[in-house]
Amino acid sequence: MKPKVLIVEDEPAIVDTIQYVLETEGFETLSLSSGESVLRLLTGEPVDLIILDIGLPDVSGLELCKEIRRTHSTPIIFLTARADEVDRVVGLEIGADDYVTKPFSPRELSARVRAVLRRTLTPRSCCDSPRVFEINDSKRRISYQGKLLDLSRYEYELLRTMIRRPGHVYTRDQLMDLVWEQPESSLDRTVDAHIKNIRAKLKAAVPDSDPIITHRGIGYSLKEDL
Repeated sequence: MKPKVLIVEDEPAIVDTIQYVLETEGFETLSLSSGESVLRLLTGEPVDLIILDIGLPDVSGLELCKEIRRTHSTPIIFLTARADEVDRVVGLEIGADDYVTKPFSPRELSARVRAVLRRTLTPRSCCDSPRVFEINDSKRRISYQGKLLDLSRYEYELLRTMIRRPGHVYTRDQLMDLVWEQPESSLDRTVDAHIKNIRAKLKAAVPDSDPIITHRGIGYSLKEDL
């Protein structure tokens, strides 16, 4: 089955170029010229990766990425005409997997797509491993070492966020922004309480395991060597 890539970009010439190179190299592509239909499309037709323009006409790509991350773990590569380092860092922190600045080489973008898919699909394809998380997005379930975890809504979202980027240190503010619908109404200790509950459930499933690392004064990360 061909990997399916969704291109969210409002410039037809750029869409045509990306589709041509990806389809030539064995990918299936879909395209949308605005962000308003993305979540609806993902609900009905799952894709393997999203190429997302930050400067869409109807919504910021950064805000759309945050919305996607609330319900989907689909890998995302940002396209942008802005080369500012702060923008790049912000994009990666809110859940993007890579970042390409316009103008770009179509072949380089294709290589980035392949690299992101290799990196993000490998953990899901290794379900026979005794030390792996398995995410079922459609049923909103996570299993650890083959054991289904009984997670609340926010526990599920927090753990899934960290599973997507093992080793990445998320601050409490970042986790609140990514997971909570109204982060401004939550407190730092809310994240701490949910992480404590997740840890308890992970240990109940596998008593000698503690895959979450606390970074004092900063936040949390998931161990890379699982």
